Amino acid sequence: MPDAIPEAAVAAVIEAGRRMAERNWVPATAGNISVRLPGNRVAITRSGFHKAHLTADAVMAVDLQGVPEDGALRPSAETGLHCGVYRAFPAARAVVHGHSVANTVLSRRAGETIRLEGYELLKAFPGLDTHAAAVAVPVLDNDQDITRLQAAVEARWARMADPVVPGYLIRGHGVYVWGPDMDAALARLEGLEFMLACKMAAISLGGSDP
Repeated sequence: MPDAIPEAAVAAVIEAGRRMAERNWVPATAGNISVRLPGNRVAITRSGFHKAHLTADAVMAVDLQGVPEDGALRPSAETGLHCGVYRAFPAARAVVHGHSVANTVLSRRAGETIRLEGYELLKAFPGLDTHAAAVAVPVLDNDQDITRLQAAVEARWARMADPVVPGYLIRGHGVYVWGPDMDAALARLEGLEFMLACKMAAISLGGSDP
């Protein structure tokens, strides 16, 4: 019998789902949410659950390779991307994945990155204490083969220093953001989504492309 998932971790996942749904970032059953647990375990949303209505039954545990502790349960199809973050960044304790209109539209228009510059909300990212900064958010091509997509993510990380932006976009698909706890991950997601929405609005008014 697998060990129980701590109640605090389940509550964090449920609350994150509610907050993301309120902002229309997880339509239908899209998106996924996870928390790192002690002992190289990960609590993650199960496949097929609407994030606005999560219960404890919608959260399951996997190991750092994404293998379910209970073989009768099916985790999110993108569990491997969550586990890839936890393996690469030991300080990461929560990962959130959403599908907003802004991140979907802009990632379809972008090249390898989306540049964000001069926004006050850049201070949501670690190491930035001023709006007078610029960051390049990685954009990767979508791929239904999650193992191959994770390899592409890792190859991109290998080309970068420690990412200032703790996240990346998948073209036409969504965004992944992580943090040292769920509150930090959500704050970073909210900051990033605000800047992407501003950028999309600027483009609609005749501004520059990503």
